[in-house]
Amino acid sequence: MKLIVRYCKPYALRMLYGFLIKIVGTFADLGLPWVLSFILDEVVPLGEIRPVLCWGAFMLFLAVAARYCNIFANRKAASVAQDVTRSVRHDLFVKTMRLSGSQTDALHIPSLVSRMTSDTYNIHQMVGMMQRLGVRAPMILVGGIIITLTMEPVLTLVLVILLPILGFLIFYISKKGIPLYKRVQTAMDSMVRIMRENISGIRVIKALSKTGYEKERFREENKEMLARELHAGRVMALSGPIMGLLLNIGLTLVVVVGAYRVNAGASEPGKIVAFLSYFTMILNAMIMINRIFMVASKATASANRIEEVLSAPEDLLLIPEDGQTEGKQSRSEETEPVPHIEFRNVSFGYHAAKGQTEKYCIRNISFSLLHGESLGIIGATGSGKTTLLNLLMRFYDVTEGQILIDGTDIRGLSLTELRSRFGVVFQNDVVFADTLRENIAFGRTLEDAQITGAAEHALAADFIHGKKDGFLHKAAIKGADLSGGQRQRLLVARALAGAPEVLLLDDSSSALDYRTDAEIRKNIREQYADTTTILVAQRASSVMQMTHILVLEEGECIGYGTHEELMGECGVYREIAKLQMGDIE
Repeated sequence: MKLIVRYCKPYALRMLYGFLIKIVGTFADLGLPWVLSFILDEVVPLGEIRPVLCWGAFMLFLAVAARYCNIFANRKAASVAQDVTRSVRHDLFVKTMRLSGSQTDALHIPSLVSRMTSDTYNIHQMVGMMQRLGVRAPMILVGGIIITLTMEPVLTLVLVILLPILGFLIFYISKKGIPLYKRVQTAMDSMVRIMRENISGIRVIKALSKTGYEKERFREENKEMLARELHAGRVMALSGPIMGLLLNIGLTLVVVVGAYRVNAGASEPGKIVAFLSYFTMILNAMIMINRIFMVASKATASANRIEEVLSAPEDLLLIPEDGQTEGKQSRSEETEPVPHIEFRNVSFGYHAAKGQTEKYCIRNISFSLLHGESLGIIGATGSGKTTLLNLLMRFYDVTEGQILIDGTDIRGLSLTELRSRFGVVFQNDVVFADTLRENIAFGRTLEDAQITGAAEHALAADFIHGKKDGFLHKAAIKGADLSGGQRQRLLVARALAGAPEVLLLDDSSSALDYRTDAEIRKNIREQYADTTTILVAQRASSVMQMTHILVLEEGECIGYGTHEELMGECGVYREIAKLQMGDIE
């Protein structure tokens, strides 16, 4: 709830203005039954039409004022609710973008999606309802009781006896509802995860004739979510029938006692009619309060989930200057050039603390690259190739060791400064539903010459010019209208367009034929000679011309050197090369 209050503060004046208008409208509503009672008991007995018309006109004025004040206040409430939700959603998105890899892994992407959508919607509902009903319902409740006390104290006692029971009922049920709605949102996370998996892998599912299997899997998850939702709904809905029963009993008692008092001459018919109107208004106010608590229960659970993300600590912190002395002092002699990129005894585990070596997926990796040199990383699936790139870009922090760029620990560089040095193509990179030009530029202020040059060097220019609109051709979502090779060439062009200091290519040629792959690598060597390149590949032919080659096996370096050196010294590399290039004795 603190989160909602915090985000409402900037809109306090607008909310106050809406509250004041809502108060005026509510007072007008409260005045209608009292005026009706006055007309019936005081004006009608006079036998004159003019006072009746005057007071009737006043009732009409109150009704119109109540209607238009409520409409205006409700519009203000909707406007504020939209702005508050937009602010929450924006901050949640920004925070999500800043989460480290380990934090994203812990929270899960489907959960982040549902927090961004359904949880923010629940907050939107609450902020709007609190402004529409949060003032009106309590005012009608309290104001109605005060007015009825002045009109009919005896009948009001019936109402006052019921209110504590109803209040306790609402509080108790709402308290039970918050954890139940949290379980509903957790079930929605699982359902969103299955939906994303199925939408992303729809072709594979169809190709393997597994639509029935996936349908059943989704049905079970949907069934679980429905069961949790029904359970939460049943618990929260208990208040409705019980409230209705108690209030109807009270209404019956009011009618019976009121009729007795009128017959006894202790009360007047107009007051009984007005009291019944107030009783109905108070009944509706209690129902409104019940709805507020139901919506608040959902919103509180959602706000807690959002706060969990927003309050996540920054775990990719900058280390102070004195924390970098280790890396700088270890190279006391400046006769050797400072490496552009250096890994020093780097070890890492995705869920490992320092010293838990059995959980490390990378162990004691060391290498260095000068400006303009290249490194090929090769090894079996799961050997840790992509992990090295993730550590270099600081998606995760090393568990042990150091990574340095130009002699500075990367933990001493801001993430913006660090990552601006890289041009990257990941294994599962994304083509956006935008023009091919914007897919290459990717929000950077690049000249047309830079974009076309990068496309030519990545051998993407030919297929782009073959499109009807050329660079202005709008790609389908995830590049569905492009072949695998076209997507990879477009992504390489994106990485090259900014003339990066460091080029990272993670299995970026898997969909390319050998000739195209070789030509792109040749263009990179010739056109980007000053760029330090790290290439992760499955093919020995892709890395054999690199300045250095790193061979990984189960997270450990089992070979490091040139192609010729590894062919003579590393049996694993020699076997890979011979099998792939057909050089078998």
